[in-house]
Amino acid sequence: MIYPWHLYAMAALYMVAGINHFIKPKIYLRIMPLYLPNHKLLVALSGIAELFLGIMVCVPLVKNIALIFIMIMLLVFLLVHFYMLSSKKASAGLPKWLLLSRIPMQFILMYWAYSYLSL
Repeated sequence: MIYPWHLYAMAALYMVAGINHFIKPKIYLRIMPLYLPNHKLLVALSGIAELFLGIMVCVPLVKNIALIFIMIMLLVFLLVHFYMLSSKKASAGLPKWLLLSRIPMQFILMYWAYSYLSL
């Protein structure tokens, strides 16, 4: 089945983000909330999840399952965004306005994934 180009763009976004977890893990380790255990494992698992969910979005048989898991993953990732607001080290020197704008962006990304469930 041929999907709109923007669905493939979303899939590519998650695949690139997933691969980046392995190319530059220090970025992700720095933003992991301290209360979560085993940061290296969680960074690797989230990278694998993003990579595979991006691939699964392009497979008609599992597209809807992947989209639901993407929405759940984005909801869980809100923990990281709130942590970045509360920790100077985790904020990586990014301005507060940019960190705050990432929170509604998560909901926009969730809606983006949701919008493809009907295809």
